[in-house]
Amino acid sequence: MLIRELVQGFYERFWNEVDLSLAEEILHPEVTFRGSVGVGVTGRRAVCDYVLMVTTALSEYRCDVESLIVEGDRAAAKVRFSGLHTGEFLGYAPTGRHVEWIGAAFFAAEEGMLSDIWVLGDLESLRSQLAIPPA
Repeated sequence: MLIRELVQGFYERFWNEVDLSLAEEILHPEVTFRGSVGVGVTGRRAVCDYVLMVTTALSEYRCDVESLIVEGDRAAAKVRFSGLHTGEFLGYAPTGRHVEWIGAAFFAAEEGMLSDIWVLGDLESLRSQLAIPPA
């Protein structure tokens, strides 16, 4: 599978639809992953656990790719992350508010699967939204 298709599947199905069965198809068994909130993990199961942590805390969670650049077995994307803050997240109690932040994601593929995913999120913007007391 081409890296463009891997990245699109990673966001559209794996994240937006929370289709964790896709992990076997698109993630290398020893995938290294650093999520937009700064958590780093290794392996398919750990990445799936991270997805569940985020999508449980942020209902209606979405990842929308705003731009994607591909070269060989590497890709870079600008992604808008968003969701409804309905569970504890990053140490903040639920606010019930919609939150969103931008991230820069970098991908490498090996053996037709994503082998390294590194995402840098705008945590200052996210934390400022989470810290606002409920109205």
